[in-house]
Amino acid sequence: MTNSYNDMQNSKVAMYIGSNAAEAHPVSLLHMLHAKENGCKMIVVDPRFTRTAAKADEYVRIRSGSDIAFLFGLLHIIFKNGWEDKKYINDRVFGMDKVKEEVLAKWTPDKVEEVCGVGAEQLLKVATWLHENRPGTIVWCMGQTQHTIGNAIVRASCILQLALGNVGKSGGGTNIFRGHDNVQGATDVGPNPDSLPGYYGIVEGSWKHFAKAWGVDFEWLKGRFANPGMMSKPGITVSRWIDGVLEKNELIDQENNLKGVFFWGHAPNSQSRGLEMKRAMDKLDLLVVVDPYPSATAAMAAMPGKPEDANSNRAVYLLPAATQFETSGSCTASNRSIQWREKVIDPLWESRSDHMIMYQLAEKLGFGKELVKNYKMQKVKGMDEPMIEDILREINKSVWTIGYTGQSPERLKAHMRNMHLFDVKTLKSKGGKDKETGYDFGGDYFGLPWPCWGTPELKHPGSPNLYDTSKHVMDGGGNFRANFGVEREGKNLLAEDGSHSLGADITTGYPELDHVLLKKLGWWDELTDAEKPLAEGKNWKTDSSGGMIRVFMQNHGCHPFGNAKARAVVWNFPDPIPQHREPLYGTRPDLMEKYPAHADKKAFWRLPTLYKTVQDKNIADKVHEKFPLIMTSGRLVEYEGGGEETRSNPWLAELQQDMFVEINPKAASDRGIRNGEQVWVSSPTGARIKVMAMVTPRVGVDTVFLPFHYSGRWQGADMLGHYPNGAAPIVRGEAVNTATTYGYDSVTMMQETKTTVCNVERA
Repeated sequence: MTNSYNDMQNSKVAMYIGSNAAEAHPVSLLHMLHAKENGCKMIVVDPRFTRTAAKADEYVRIRSGSDIAFLFGLLHIIFKNGWEDKKYINDRVFGMDKVKEEVLAKWTPDKVEEVCGVGAEQLLKVATWLHENRPGTIVWCMGQTQHTIGNAIVRASCILQLALGNVGKSGGGTNIFRGHDNVQGATDVGPNPDSLPGYYGIVEGSWKHFAKAWGVDFEWLKGRFANPGMMSKPGITVSRWIDGVLEKNELIDQENNLKGVFFWGHAPNSQSRGLEMKRAMDKLDLLVVVDPYPSATAAMAAMPGKPEDANSNRAVYLLPAATQFETSGSCTASNRSIQWREKVIDPLWESRSDHMIMYQLAEKLGFGKELVKNYKMQKVKGMDEPMIEDILREINKSVWTIGYTGQSPERLKAHMRNMHLFDVKTLKSKGGKDKETGYDFGGDYFGLPWPCWGTPELKHPGSPNLYDTSKHVMDGGGNFRANFGVEREGKNLLAEDGSHSLGADITTGYPELDHVLLKKLGWWDELTDAEKPLAEGKNWKTDSSGGMIRVFMQNHGCHPFGNAKARAVVWNFPDPIPQHREPLYGTRPDLMEKYPAHADKKAFWRLPTLYKTVQDKNIADKVHEKFPLIMTSGRLVEYEGGGEETRSNPWLAELQQDMFVEINPKAASDRGIRNGEQVWVSSPTGARIKVMAMVTPRVGVDTVFLPFHYSGRWQGADMLGHYPNGAAPIVRGEAVNTATTYGYDSVTMMQETKTTVCNVERA
């Protein structure tokens, strides 16, 4: 998220595409309503008329998964009329000329309407609004990412904003709304199977950097791996753990199939392919559920499965984790601001904090001392627990890549005590000091959104809007990163002359900071004698002193990221220019022929990953005739995530008591279905889920919608008897993902749950 919810109050137009913020992020919509009071136009693009669409000035209904056709249709009009920001593109964007050539040739209004269903008149209206109302922002969520081409859809949104010159501007930006309060923070500190904390990757140099930060020997770390080659090989993603269990071993790029799985704060009903997930659970040797509530995992594990999948040695453990009210610590919001959460009570009954559970597991596995080497310990309920402040301090001293070094526990706590001293639109401090510590807020931005660098000599205020060259780097300004070299095919990848952050001593493009650049510029001697040996031979991401960053930013107004161009063409992705590709399961075989899926991948995140094989088989089997409805899913405002906690809350449970499918009146009439009746939703996986019909024009005649917060019923049967006594949620319903199909993004491996097919029949 480049900007913030608050900054959207400065937007003149906002386009929500693949985001139902009114239900998924209701607080965020307050900022948009304030923006509308100031004249901001609001456009909502969605296959379904949502509560967010009800607030829009213009609602655009598109076919699920056809976002690229719509976005590039807008770009076609923008380029054709010369509405693009030519200077911005020249100075700050690489490859837009190639995008322009393809978009003008390929995405004419008739082709756009064929693919996504939006007519030329409405397309022109939206493009005109985007042109005439700048700065404008684009908001998306899982409606864009949960497709086999999700990465390409997101890039198309970014390209549109780059063409309009809206990135790096207050009121502009590309803003993905995260689903939970700390999704951004969790991602930042390293759960991804291809990276150490801070997106350092898993190459040997990254491991050595963190070995030093953790105070352990690199060779000792290497010895933790049964096979040293696994240390630098991306792992299996959470979306594909099922195949890590079920796939033939000779097809997996590791020695063994998965034998144990931890569900740690993760709901199984939010993952696709429920029938195969149950099979995979039954084949495991070890299944551990770490959660405040047992979640659907426990009930699924207890259900009888197929005899051929049963593992008589399987062990299932439920470890009760503390809730947010029973722990303290930092969490990072969508806009990269960090907040400090205070403990209200000690963990109840047998529950323990996540970091206590991690420490106790490490103790059992023989590396407890190494895990907590940099932490003081405290007693909670008579047991040792690492000090959460020390965990953040360890992050502060090691995660330079994204600027996580300035948000100390002390600064964050002072911010939380003095929220009233920050401007609600800009996030900037109005001045003043913290009465408890005397800390001077100066020009801080609330929550010190990363990048925010801190050393004893450097006090950075945080960065409210990424890539903003209108501000000095010491006031949160910045440039596009120079991560990809200095030229490509003879063309400059760095920013053009005159394009730089306010007040920078270097007024042209430059590569990212390292010791060679600092010496070449004659600035090396500005390091202290203590900093020089730590910075020698390093770049800004591995200089543990922070001295190079201090000199570059504070003394010379330059950004350690470098000053480069954003890439409209990404040459190392499957589609360098985003391409519309039809989903693997769809209702339009004619379009599948025109816009086919990717070729299969033999080893992708250690697993074979199918695209065209699945799509071609579906065309040959005429799956669209048996399953003629597009099935999509999403959130409700009443429930959260997998829903186990919220559906166990009697006040929330009362508000939405039934799992349902939204079906268009004509589609319902054709099937003899009345509102409120029970129906079977069936899918190509062989799954059948029994839900209530909600007959509504909110969905088109070709589409049905189901929320994903439900569990506790399985293909018509109540799972009540499979929950631990007293732990079943009040409201139980079928999980939509019992019926969802195979399909994964070609870069991220995100599951394709926003576009598949089904049929609906009276029960």
